[in-house]
Amino acid sequence: MGKDSGFDLRNLYVQSFGRIPEKGVSVTMQKKLTLTIDDEVYEGLRDVVGPRKISHFVEELVRPHVVKTDLYAAYRTMAADRVREAEAIEWAEATCGDVNDEKR
Repeated sequence: MGKDSGFDLRNLYVQSFGRIPEKGVSVTMQKKLTLTIDDEVYEGLRDVVGPRKISHFVEELVRPHVVKTDLYAAYRTMAADRVREAEAIEWAEATCGDVNDEKR
């Protein structure tokens, strides 16, 4: 699928960042990754995202699909935020009230 096949492909190098707990401390590691993408897509990334920001853009886009998070810990953290929790309850109560007023 190179230039001989009619497709214009370009290699794109991106860095992947991970956190590895080591003695209670997070250490940032970098990995180099080679992606082969269409030339038009690469130029679009450079134009829209910026030439030195592609790695971060790709990482943020891919991260939710490949890195598992502890949802229960995140929910506990959100529930501990009393201001946020009060606002969420107020919003939920207002939404339920709106539903009651709708015609069936």
